[in-house]
Amino acid sequence: MKTLVWVEHDNASVKDATLAAVTAAGQLGEVTALVAGAGCDGAAAAAAQIAGVAGVLKADDAAYANALAENVAPLIVALMADYDAFVAPATSHGKNIAPRVAALLDVMQVSEVLSIEGPRTFTRPTYAGNAIATVESTDAKLVLTVRGTAFAKAAASGGSAPVTAAAATGDAGLSSFVGAEIAKSERPELGSAKVIVSGGRALKDAQTFQDLIFPLADKLGAGVGASRAAVDAGYVPNDYQVGQTGKIVAPEVYVAVGISGAIQHLAGMKDSKTIVAINKDEDAPIFQVADIGLVGDLFAIVPELTEKL
Repeated sequence: MKTLVWVEHDNASVKDATLAAVTAAGQLGEVTALVAGAGCDGAAAAAAQIAGVAGVLKADDAAYANALAENVAPLIVALMADYDAFVAPATSHGKNIAPRVAALLDVMQVSEVLSIEGPRTFTRPTYAGNAIATVESTDAKLVLTVRGTAFAKAAASGGSAPVTAAAATGDAGLSSFVGAEIAKSERPELGSAKVIVSGGRALKDAQTFQDLIFPLADKLGAGVGASRAAVDAGYVPNDYQVGQTGKIVAPEVYVAVGISGAIQHLAGMKDSKTIVAINKDEDAPIFQVADIGLVGDLFAIVPELTEKL
């Protein structure tokens, strides 16, 4: 089976989510990486070095500068004549592009794939991850998004795939890029952080969140996350949110401070290797998944913990 993988990149380097997608695609068959962008030679060269990639298609055109799904999807559909499956990481871009590809190909999409059980059989979460469904596709072409936390990352170096130019399909004229407000932080990005410290609504307000969570995260070299309740309350921006409607993470250590453990939050972090929970309610659902639980007042515990690290 020949598989085309969407490469998420910044024109110079490849995002970590792509490495997991390559691993998943490799279980289906030969992997070709698609790099679409404007001035994306660096990203194409980086994709060519990924272990397990047999070839790289580079579509360099102004229409793909900001990965607008309305422009990228027709490109992928045009290339799919030569491929059996399309795989994208289940990121914001991947979730935006893959459904359009599936619709244009008139096939079903299998979303958030957790494992590949056969050439056309996959597992995926349902009911906020409380149940795992096994699904089989009978469509001529496969369109998959894969959850990065479920697959090991392919080695970013060691490969030497040839890079071939792909014909651009141009601007579809359906959308335009207006602008982006990208939060910049010296802390690790949630998707790649090995340690994450998350805060919940129990932190009371934005200033308290900042005063307690940020110093602890800095001591641990951790990324900072939050529950949906904390984000909705305005403590931190949306890009901090962990959960079913936020970011799916699986760090080595996940510290949940003042988070009760609602189903939608657990769906985003329960695959973490070690979960540490700090909560004054000993019956909080978070303790059901925690490896280490500390029942007590977070306003006393967190400063003490930060001081002793």
